[in-house]
Amino acid sequence: MSHGFKQDMPPAGGYESIKYKRNLPIRGPGGVVVFGAVAAVCAFGFWRVGKGNLEKRELKREQAWSRIHLVPAILAEQDRDAYRRQQAALAREREIMKDVEGWEVGKSPYNTARYTPSTIVVL
Repeated sequence: MSHGFKQDMPPAGGYESIKYKRNLPIRGPGGVVVFGAVAAVCAFGFWRVGKGNLEKRELKREQAWSRIHLVPAILAEQDRDAYRRQQAALAREREIMKDVEGWEVGKSPYNTARYTPSTIVVL
């Protein structure tokens, strides 16, 4: 029985399979490579921080010891400066009080045998 039309039929052997799989090119390094690179960079950074901490500790130790060794020189300089200032103050007092009868230059106005350092600093 023929109806006047011809039905479409698949070709002999069937149609080609449909290509539905994505065919994307590999772009960039894989995850393991990226993870390894990040781990290497972090390890290098921690190593550098450790070296920096050691150097900083050594510099602090060196600075502390240099201060310890400089303390006697600084104290001696302060003592020389205090002596020079005291002698200058006595010279000023001698000049100012030269006309006062019975004035002893450098004698404390307080009646005590205990040493009382001068609390007035003239610059």
